[in-house]
Amino acid sequence: MKIPLKAILLATLCGCAGSASGAPASVMVSDCWIRLLPGNLPSGAYFSVMNMSAQPVDLTSVRTDAYGTAMLHQTRSNGSTSNMVMVDKVTVPAHGTLAFTPGGYHVMLEQPKTPLKVGMSIPFTFVFSDGEQVHAECETKGATATSH
Repeated sequence: MKIPLKAILLATLCGCAGSASGAPASVMVSDCWIRLLPGNLPSGAYFSVMNMSAQPVDLTSVRTDAYGTAMLHQTRSNGSTSNMVMVDKVTVPAHGTLAFTPGGYHVMLEQPKTPLKVGMSIPFTFVFSDGEQVHAECETKGATATSH
């Protein structure tokens, strides 16, 4: 009976030691805001990601319960036109910051689950390739907003 109890205790201790909640964050998300567009038009989320580690890290997805879909996108210019392209990941350089801004990288938000209004705070989860998940609140702004 003592051996299984010791094994359970050891497994429990090992599991806690590897917990991400006790480790210092290596990435930080700041200045998050959403440009709300009228009706059911897709909205865009913009923010900055700071990577404080010595290795590049990829932002692989963004989640929020406020929308049916949240996709990483990039606006690409081609002469006098531009288009939005979905991307699988966005690399944040080691010891660097990457800004998601109108006309560049952004999160395309579609299918709002409830009506959203200017001034609301929407919770988001940012998921990175190293397993880290960062939670941030994003403020909703009007259709004419250009920055946080």
